Amino acid sequence: MRLLLVEDEKELSEALFQILMNNKYSVDSVYDGEEGLDYALTGIYDVIILDIMLPKLNGISLLKQLRKAGISTPVIMLTAKSQIEDRVLGLDCGADDYLTKPFATEELLARLRSITRRKGNVVNDNVLTYGDIRLNIETYDLDVNSESIRLTLKEFEIIKYFMERPKCVVSKDDLITKLWGFDSEVEYNNIEVYISFIRKKLAYLNSKVSIITIRGVGYRMEE
Repeated sequence: MRLLLVEDEKELSEALFQILMNNKYSVDSVYDGEEGLDYALTGIYDVIILDIMLPKLNGISLLKQLRKAGISTPVIMLTAKSQIEDRVLGLDCGADDYLTKPFATEELLARLRSITRRKGNVVNDNVLTYGDIRLNIETYDLDVNSESIRLTLKEFEIIKYFMERPKCVVSKDDLITKLWGFDSEVEYNNIEVYISFIRKKLAYLNSKVSIITIRGVGYRMEE
């Protein structure tokens, strides 16, 4: 899962960045609202963690512009303010959840898991399913019936991306930007190699799920 963290308190941002990375999230972090809006408008993120008090553009204004542009990425707002009107304003402007500083790390992680459960078919906090495959997001194990195989990190991230948007066409550019970032030098043949590895593992497990090539466009996961 790829997260955007928009928080101007650098010590807090760095601490949250490390915590989220340690919990197997991919994170981009920025420190002001204008840059945060530029990143958020790409639509590549699964969740945005957004501080309400930001330089250049505050979190509420950022959120309004994001929703006006049709970006529906779930947003968890962070603020030092505790008044109920601030929470109501954030939620009314399109926030999906709200945390008041200071907050416990465990609570933030729980809120992220809750938002994750709204996407795809999730059996519990740790398992994502599609067709006859089950992906354990804690152990990177891919299961089909009684057979199981361990995925590498990038194989895991790629198949999870497909499982969260089954039957949707995913381009190579989408995968590179989503999983490696804007400035990555990863080339298309790297994606082709990983897709080949995943296909071989699905075949080894005798899965009915496949990743098909849409020539000139990208890939799609189908049963």
